[in-house]
Amino acid sequence: MLPIRRFLAPLVAAIALTSVPVFAQDGTFDPKPLPPLGQAGPATPAKEMFGRRPKPASLEARSIGFYSKGCLAGARALPVDGKTWQAMRVSRNRNWGHPKMIAFIERLSAKVPAINGWPGLLVGDISQPRGGPMLTGHASHQIGLDADIWLMPMPNRKMSRSDREEMAAVNLLRPDRRDIDPAVYTAAHMKLIRAVAAEPEVARIFVNPAIKKAFCRDSAGDRSWLSKVRPIWGHNYHFHIRLTCPDGDACRDQDPVPRGDGCGAELERWFTPEMLFPGPGAPPPPMLMSQLPAECRRVLVAP
Repeated sequence: MLPIRRFLAPLVAAIALTSVPVFAQDGTFDPKPLPPLGQAGPATPAKEMFGRRPKPASLEARSIGFYSKGCLAGARALPVDGKTWQAMRVSRNRNWGHPKMIAFIERLSAKVPAINGWPGLLVGDISQPRGGPMLTGHASHQIGLDADIWLMPMPNRKMSRSDREEMAAVNLLRPDRRDIDPAVYTAAHMKLIRAVAAEPEVARIFVNPAIKKAFCRDSAGDRSWLSKVRPIWGHNYHFHIRLTCPDGDACRDQDPVPRGDGCGAELERWFTPEMLFPGPGAPPPPMLMSQLPAECRRVLVAP
């Protein structure tokens, strides 16, 4: 029995870790702790276990599973401040990603001043320290290969902590959501996203359908980059970068993007009444640990 006890001891200690603060439903800091992991049962949502892990798993860097059903080992944090980027909403502790994603953001941001004249990028959510389902917000961002970039330039100053938590993002849409607001949308937005789409490791870029409509209307010459730009609701303040899986990692890429530029009838479907004004629907049930890849249990309890 002695070898078994030696094996189980660190596992039990990890599961019994004391709880740490989490976040309220609106994503703001909530000092009320969740129950210790030792009290978690099979019906405990996975987001409650991954959402209170404040540090990454001390394992080799690996994206595990799928973008919306997986976890992340060996995450690296994007520094809050860089020469050409600043992290936003840092209290959420979602500035963690696969080293491939962190290196990509650092490399991309350095190109931004030459691409469209912005001083740099404002970086929103990437992933939690161990990935997995989030307590609030996203269905994806679970394997450290998704990142949200605000649709506004980084200021020419180091922002304060309160700026990062309270500054409002810019909405690029008209109130009717059928097109962009010409008072805030500029050619710089398309220049930046076109450059991001040209990066070979970028699998998809998600934007609001009205923003995609503006790109379809304004793009001249080579339009092949538009195929990676996919419309989805909720992306009128930021755009979402998704990278391909690193070679050798236990994660699954999305299917290749459809042929064509995604404009025309395919895009217009998003502006039909049933898409613009969908009826209320029941929220999906929370994801359980049993629905995640088995390796995510090791990531969860690792030191």
